[in-house]
Amino acid sequence: MPHTFTDPSGLSRYGWTDPLDQAFTEHYEAGLLPARISRVDRGLCSAITASGPVRATFAAPLGPDPLLTPCTGDWAALRPGTDPHLVALLPRHSAIVRSPASGSSHGQVLAANIDTVVIALSLAVPLDAAKLERLLALAWESGAQPVMVLTAAYAEAGALAPGVDVLVASVATDRHIDALAALLRGTTVLLGPSGAGKSSLGNALLGEERLATGAVRAQDGKGRHTTVRRELVPLPDGGVLIDTPGLRGISLHDAADGLEQVFAEIEHLAQACRFSDCAHDSEPGCAVQAAIRAGELPQRRLDSYRKLQRENAWAASRTDARLRDERARRQKAITSHLRATYKFRDQQP
Repeated sequence: MPHTFTDPSGLSRYGWTDPLDQAFTEHYEAGLLPARISRVDRGLCSAITASGPVRATFAAPLGPDPLLTPCTGDWAALRPGTDPHLVALLPRHSAIVRSPASGSSHGQVLAANIDTVVIALSLAVPLDAAKLERLLALAWESGAQPVMVLTAAYAEAGALAPGVDVLVASVATDRHIDALAALLRGTTVLLGPSGAGKSSLGNALLGEERLATGAVRAQDGKGRHTTVRRELVPLPDGGVLIDTPGLRGISLHDAADGLEQVFAEIEHLAQACRFSDCAHDSEPGCAVQAAIRAGELPQRRLDSYRKLQRENAWAASRTDARLRDERARRQKAITSHLRATYKFRDQQP
């Protein structure tokens, strides 16, 4: 019997939709309940269900891919009872993934099922163009729509973010907070370095001092990690907000599409190069180098593009090597099992 979508408990406030409800049909039939993960703590998580918040256990990851470790924003199938347990994750429609600081070839998911990524940058330090480009690549690659919030009007910022709404906002004066709220849709994640004012911005959007905030050092504009874990909270006018700890290391993981978006002007210029495999160095007929000579494209921009492309290619090669090793190990295990099976069969009378 088909499941009819109803939401008397208000779970849709956290992003539950009819397509998600239909995708959950087999889990309903198994006696499981839908839940959205609001916080994760080493084998335990807080989750929102139709009957309210629960604490649940889970086995990490919930599938063959380490990227399927539950994270804030995931929709999950929950086995209810005195000891609630997450059984499976629903497919993600978007996710922010970076390479972890450990250097592992596995990606680290920062937030899942997001619709808007708010990148916050502080006035306390000069604009770091390279860091902004990394943040934008993460945001575009996630599948969500980036929005940039600045505490000062950086002329360069808009040029670094084609296709991105850029707002100059102030929490202290409420400047453009309403305009920012109007741009948000669905699930919004706050992204940026420590001390960028993400939690203060989040509190302004929430209309209450719910997220912890801390002081910023005047000499370098850096702040402490007042946000120590990712947490999902509902916004007063609909949708939900995910606050994240400040990002000190921003390493890309399989972000080729994101880089194309961030450096869209270089990608566009490259289409006019004489050679399709132009490296934009000293080749004749290079449209990219012509734009640099004409002052239309900064050399720094091309240098940053190349650097991030190399980093992304290196991360991809490590992932490919790991997958080859895993396939080889699986094949070796299968071969050993078959040999043992044949040996046992041959020994039978």
